[in-house]
Amino acid sequence: MTFSLAIVGRPNVGKSTLFNRLVGRRLALVDDQPGVTRDLREGEARLGDLRFTVIDTAGLEEATDESLQGRMRKLTERAVGEADVCLFLLDARAGVTAADEVFAEILRRNARHVIVAANKAEGSAGEAGVIEAWGLGLGEPIPLSAEHGEGMPELYAALAPLAEGFEARAEAEAPETEVDVGENDLDAPRAITAEKPLQVAVVGRPNAGKSTLVNRILGEERLLTGPEAGITRDAIALRIDWAGTPMRIFDTAGMRRKAKVQAKLEKLSVADGLRAVRFAEVVVVLLDAAIPFEAQDLRIADLAEREGRAVVVAVNKWDVEEDRQGKLAALKEAFDRLLPQLRGAPLVTVSAKTGRGLDRLHDAILQAHAVWNRRVTTARLNQWLGAMVEAHPPPAPGGRRIKLRYMTQAKTRPPGFVVMCSNPKDLPEAYRRYLVNGLRADFDMPGTPIRLTFRSQADRNPYKGRKAPGPSKLRKHLGKN
Repeated sequence: MTFSLAIVGRPNVGKSTLFNRLVGRRLALVDDQPGVTRDLREGEARLGDLRFTVIDTAGLEEATDESLQGRMRKLTERAVGEADVCLFLLDARAGVTAADEVFAEILRRNARHVIVAANKAEGSAGEAGVIEAWGLGLGEPIPLSAEHGEGMPELYAALAPLAEGFEARAEAEAPETEVDVGENDLDAPRAITAEKPLQVAVVGRPNAGKSTLVNRILGEERLLTGPEAGITRDAIALRIDWAGTPMRIFDTAGMRRKAKVQAKLEKLSVADGLRAVRFAEVVVVLLDAAIPFEAQDLRIADLAEREGRAVVVAVNKWDVEEDRQGKLAALKEAFDRLLPQLRGAPLVTVSAKTGRGLDRLHDAILQAHAVWNRRVTTARLNQWLGAMVEAHPPPAPGGRRIKLRYMTQAKTRPPGFVVMCSNPKDLPEAYRRYLVNGLRADFDMPGTPIRLTFRSQADRNPYKGRKAPGPSKLRKHLGKN
C-alpha cells in the first residue's frame, strides 16, 4: 500500500458505504441510522491501479467532553492527524451545514492533504450541495455516489498525483485484512511471520473488557472504550508485534444471547464477530471475573470449538478479586465441568486495566497455537491405537465385532484423524470420546478441538453399490478371456 486515506465527515453522510466500495467488500456495517461506525476500521482499497489503505472513521460530532460521542471524535481526529490524505465527505442533498464548516477548519489545521467529496450527488437533487462545497475553501469538490459507484474516475484523478509522492512506502506498513487461516496447507504447521502473523480474535459478552484488553496489549488507546456496554460494533483487525510475536488481533462486538439481539444493527455486529472467529487461528474467550461462565460465555466458547479454532479462556478484572486462590480453584472446576470439550485449554487471569497477567496470556496463546498445529506420525498413531483397543475393545453390537484396522492424521489446525474400521455406523459416541480423550492425554493436545472420523474400508471399494453382472454377461466376459 502506498498511502493511507481517512474518510471523515458528519454522521450518516455515507462514509462506510464508500469504504465498502473502495475495498470491494461489505467489511463495514451500514445502516440508515447515524452513528453506526464507532472505531477506526482499516482495509486494503483498490481504485484503478491505485492500492492504498482506507480508514473508515466515526462521524464527526461537535461533542468534546468524555461522553461516548466525545471519545469517538477524539479517535477520528487522531486518524486525521495520522492519515496521509483525508477525504472530507459531505451530504450533497443536505448541503454544507454549520458542523461541516467547523470540521473543515479542523482539517485545515491538522490534515496533510484534504480532498472534498459531495456524496449522494446522483441526479439534480445534489447539484446545489456540490456548489456550496466550493465555499469551504478546500479545493474543487468531487460529486459522487458511493451507493451507485458514480464519481470514482474523478476520485481516482484527485488521488493519483498524491499517490506518486508516497510510492516509496513499504507495502508491509499497511495492515493485512481478511486473511484466511490457510486450511489448504493441511499437513505442516504455518510459521508465524510478519507477512503471515498469528491471527487472534478476542470475543466475549458485552462489557467484559475486550477493547480495553486490546488497547493494553497495543500500549495505546487505539480502540474506543468506556463504561457503556456494547460500544464496539465492527470487528476491528489490528497488526502488532507482541513480545516478538507478529499478531493480527480482532476486537469484536460483545455477543449477547440470541433472544436479546433484536435490533438490526446489533445482529450485524454479532455476525461480524462470528466472521472474525472463523478467520482467526486462536480465539481468546474473555470472561468477567465477577460473573464468569454465564450461559452466553459457554455458547461462545463452544462456537469457537465447533469452528475448529484453538481456544484460550481469559478471566478479566482480576485486580478487583479478593480471594484469588479460592476463586481460581472454583474457575478451574467450573471450566472442566461446563466445557468438557475444551478440557485442558489454557485458563489465565488478567487485568486489562492494570496490565497484569498479559505475559501469561501471550504464552497461553502461543501454547494453544502450537497444540493446534500438532502433527503425529502414522506409526505412533497405530501403535497407540493397538494399545487403546487392547485396553478397552470396542463393543460388538448385535454380536458383530467392530475392528479398528489402522489410523492416520489427515490434517492439522485443528488436528484431524481418520480411523479405518468395520461397521463405523455402529460405533457408539462414547467410544469416540474415549479415543479423543486418549489422544489429548497421550499426545499432549489439551484443549484443542480434535476431529476424529471413522470410515469403512468398504468405502474405498470402487465396485461398492454397483449391480453384480448377470449370468449372460459373466459368460460373455469369461469367453473373451
